[in-house]
Amino acid sequence: MGRIDVDSKMHADRIKNINLSVDFKKFKMKNPIMTASGTYGYTDEFNVFLDVKNIGAIVTKGVTLEVRPGNEGRRIFETEGGMINRIGLENVGIEAFIAEKLPRLKEKGINFVLNIAGKTVEDYVKLAEICDNKGIQAIETNVSCPNVKSGCLEFGTDKNCLHDLISGIREKYNGFLIVKLTPNVANIEELAHAAQNAGADCISAINTLKGLGVELGFNGNKVSKTLVQGGLSGKCVKPVALSMVKRIKEAVTIPIIGLGGISNLNDMLEFVAVGADAVQIGTENFTTPDIAEKLVFELAEFIEKQGFRDFNDLKEELRR
Repeated sequence: MGRIDVDSKMHADRIKNINLSVDFKKFKMKNPIMTASGTYGYTDEFNVFLDVKNIGAIVTKGVTLEVRPGNEGRRIFETEGGMINRIGLENVGIEAFIAEKLPRLKEKGINFVLNIAGKTVEDYVKLAEICDNKGIQAIETNVSCPNVKSGCLEFGTDKNCLHDLISGIREKYNGFLIVKLTPNVANIEELAHAAQNAGADCISAINTLKGLGVELGFNGNKVSKTLVQGGLSGKCVKPVALSMVKRIKEAVTIPIIGLGGISNLNDMLEFVAVGADAVQIGTENFTTPDIAEKLVFELAEFIEKQGFRDFNDLKEELRR
């Protein structure tokens, strides 16, 4: 751990004069690298691998009103170029988050976004009200998880339901409101537009694709079969994610946070080129747990080497 801490400080000192900042007005980050919900815990669980404060922001594991045990049975299925998960939004619940996790985030000075999820409009609105009362600067509304039986994805696939939900949240929450969209729809543009019209400050995309993992076993002429149906993520979804981000960019004027299969600097730059203002790193955290911090340093070094003024200058050139 000591070696990692020393390396992090050395890199951070070297790039401190390179401007990577992202200003979303209501929410500011020192750089555009974020970690995706469900892949990074609640606070500084990954601090053994990196200095979390060097990342633009972490997005917490999804939090619901009540404690959730998650799905029973097998929850993870590795597949070519990614993984399928059916965790089922296991989480500590908002009361425990406020009592146990929030103080640590504040104590450590970690920039964060709270991901929220619910079964009903009332769930989301209540969560938003709690977040507003507790001064939480940014929330990401999960309307796109395919791994639960009710809520989430039901709101994220119908533009009218989504508009009503985000409008209700907006009435109770004054901070930076991100809406996380699903790719499991025919027209993601109309959903992004509905979210913007309802008061969303930002879109994050994409959440996982619906996927099925099949595992077969043979014992003579007898076959055993295991099926794992859930959300597909990882490198294999990147082309879909890029397409969705580009389409959303053409439909809305609010900022976009891109995610889906990012594992290196070039991946990140591709997302920026098609419309993302920041990115989230998800599945790659499990195999390269210091990837988010590495990307911060690599981005800064790239900007310096190529002669760009700052991250905004690079973003503008990528979009010409």
